[in-house]
Amino acid sequence: MEIPVIWWVLLGLVLALLLAAFCVVRLLQKVKSLNHTLRSERVKKGQMAEQFLPLVESYPWDPQNFRFLGSPVDGVAFEQDKVIIVEFKTGKAQLNANQRHIRKLVSDGKVDFQEIRIS
Repeated sequence: MEIPVIWWVLLGLVLALLLAAFCVVRLLQKVKSLNHTLRSERVKKGQMAEQFLPLVESYPWDPQNFRFLGSPVDGVAFEQDKVIIVEFKTGKAQLNANQRHIRKLVSDGKVDFQEIRIS
């Protein structure tokens, strides 16, 4: 019993489609991985840049009085008449939930200074 040519062609097409689908899935996985890597690189570059932002002309306070923290806020500026908690943002970036909470604590006057002596 001989198998008609059309079945061999259909089998070849099915195998080709399966191979193409496999390749597309692999390619999408690589693109997703690359996207994650690029996003991670942008975050690292942003964190590095934040350390130098007090040195730009538009920074409104004395850059020598700025201390970088990195997290949960970028830093603190210590001026003669006030202490300023600073968070740098670019573009459409928004404060995260923790930063919004800190902003609310400051606006509610729930900021304190404690001296702790170690003997």
